[in-house]
Amino acid sequence: MTGRTRTRLERVRASVGIASLALQQIEDDLSADDVDQEELAAILRELIEDTDPPGGFIAAVAQLLTAAARRAEQIEPDRDGDASCPLHEAAALITDNAGQRLIWAARSLHPQGDI
Repeated sequence: MTGRTRTRLERVRASVGIASLALQQIEDDLSADDVDQEELAAILRELIEDTDPPGGFIAAVAQLLTAAARRAEQIEPDRDGDASCPLHEAAALITDNAGQRLIWAARSLHPQGDI
């Protein structure tokens, strides 16, 4: 491993650690006894709405997987899609499946919401 690769991997590890801490904070907030259905719907909407980053958290994760898939397309042996196809599929599942289910859950908890 070169110094540059090690530095990149260290940055990724640090970023994953930060994201994990942020997700733990959200999980802790979701577990609070005083969260009602309207607030839960609002929290779910925060994960999918066009806020910061654009497209919401779910879209950002899908975008990350798409970037990995595009890179895999360039470097995978024989360019056979063994690595890139599952990554593209994971990105699509997150956007189409998980994202849509968050919308449905938020609407069922608080139908008057904007989403």
